[in-house]
Amino acid sequence: MSVIVAPSVLSADFGNLQRDVEMLNRSEAEWIHIDVMDGSYVPNISFGFPVLQAIRKHTTKFCDVHLMVVEPERYFQQFRDSGADMITIHYEAVTHLDSAIHQIQATGAKAGVALNPSTPVSVLKEVIQLLDLVLVMSVNPGFGGQKFIPYSVEKVKEARALINSTGSKAVIEVDGGVGTGNAAQLIHAGANVLVAGNAVFASADPLQTIQQIKNAA
Repeated sequence: MSVIVAPSVLSADFGNLQRDVEMLNRSEAEWIHIDVMDGSYVPNISFGFPVLQAIRKHTTKFCDVHLMVVEPERYFQQFRDSGADMITIHYEAVTHLDSAIHQIQATGAKAGVALNPSTPVSVLKEVIQLLDLVLVMSVNPGFGGQKFIPYSVEKVKEARALINSTGSKAVIEVDGGVGTGNAAQLIHAGANVLVAGNAVFASADPLQTIQQIKNAA
């Protein structure tokens, strides 16, 4: 069974973003992953509404927006209006998770929750049936190009077990250090969506790399 590949434009060439998005349009990737960082929740700053709007203008792909920001509730409607199809927030960044999930879904977007490497899957037990997506961070968030954390595979298995046992409709996404070398292992563990940044944009043949990740199982 093939997996959804979500190339992360954090690794794209910002000087040629339209070109890179158009390359993704020709690829087998169904999603485009957009990392939003505020310099507070994570030490890095990436981009916000204007870049998402520019990407949305040039693609019909599913826009998967990952908010690494504090108080993300302030921005849900604006990200939805800017073109987000999925809005993922960090468990660690919100006080009232149940409420935040409902707020995202009220905008018409799908709702995801991301877990940092040190955060256990069990914290999602009460809300798993509300979620559209669980994002297992396989690096510490904030910067692209980091090395994959091996115990993330076990977390994917735990997330899959929780989803299966509760009848949740959530899919499992993995973000950080994902590429052709570990895609099969993650898919077999239960992942549905693989975020690939450097693996795609640093590749000599990004279209082929996307295809290889997608069909790794």
